Amino acid sequence: MLGPVILAASRSDKMRRLVSAAPVTKQVVNRFIPGETVGEIVPIVEEAVASGLELTMDVVGEDITTPEQAAAARDAYLELIAQLKELGHGTKAEMSVKLSMFGQALENGHELALANVRPVVEAAAAIGTTVTLDAEDHTTLDSMFAIHEELRKDFPQTGCVIQSYLFRTEDDARRLAAAGSRVRLVKGAYKEPASVAFQEKADIDKAYVRVLRILMDGDGYPMVGSHDPRMVAIAQELAHRAGRKLDDYEFQMLYGIRSDEHHRLAAEGHRMRVYTAYGTDWYGYFMRRLAEKPANLLFFARSMLTKG
Repeated sequence: MLGPVILAASRSDKMRRLVSAAPVTKQVVNRFIPGETVGEIVPIVEEAVASGLELTMDVVGEDITTPEQAAAARDAYLELIAQLKELGHGTKAEMSVKLSMFGQALENGHELALANVRPVVEAAAAIGTTVTLDAEDHTTLDSMFAIHEELRKDFPQTGCVIQSYLFRTEDDARRLAAAGSRVRLVKGAYKEPASVAFQEKADIDKAYVRVLRILMDGDGYPMVGSHDPRMVAIAQELAHRAGRKLDDYEFQMLYGIRSDEHHRLAAEGHRMRVYTAYGTDWYGYFMRRLAEKPANLLFFARSMLTKG
């Protein structure tokens, strides 16, 4: 399977230099990451909102090695929120944050990440939106969930992400599926050992359905993060069985992947949120998009062969 190989490459400095230097890379990266600055992302936000879509915004970047870089990441999100306020789109775009960007892996990282993310959550609430804490590799999750619980004391709308490929996730879903919670379910996009995660696609898919059922039957707000047509259809059926209305849950898909499906679901009355990343430190995010779906890798390879 190519996925694990690509995920390993996402941590390789040599591969980072090779991919970054390829003449066609920027053209292909733009499929998934439509801009590097707030100014470049504004037309994307306005176009999405005008077409009935909502967004979750991610400032890409994970390899934080100093507290100063973590503070800069915080400030980048604050700049984004200020721009959304100016556009009047605060209620249509939430923020997705990776706590590694806020210093989670540094010395006293838990406290540092909490201190850096809190102002972002406060600023988001002030313009009528919220923040979702992205899930990263399994070693970071206890800290992420603890920060999520702490933030929800003052900002109960703060969301979090769970990953179906981890063995722990069904228990996490039962704990999180409570009134007022917002939980995004994804399959998972990090290289995890067999001791903590399912390795086969069929097992991951089965786990996704089990967890999705827990969320739909619970009292919280499920956010279905999948491009898989089968999972979309299963989510609709489970929501119907649970008596959920169309605004009692939402679908989330990545910018640049199955855009026609984004608009189809929105036209049917579903809440459809597009995960839109931007920024200069795109490498790790880009490589995980390639690992998630073979078609993405084929698209990149074909482009390098024909354009490079």
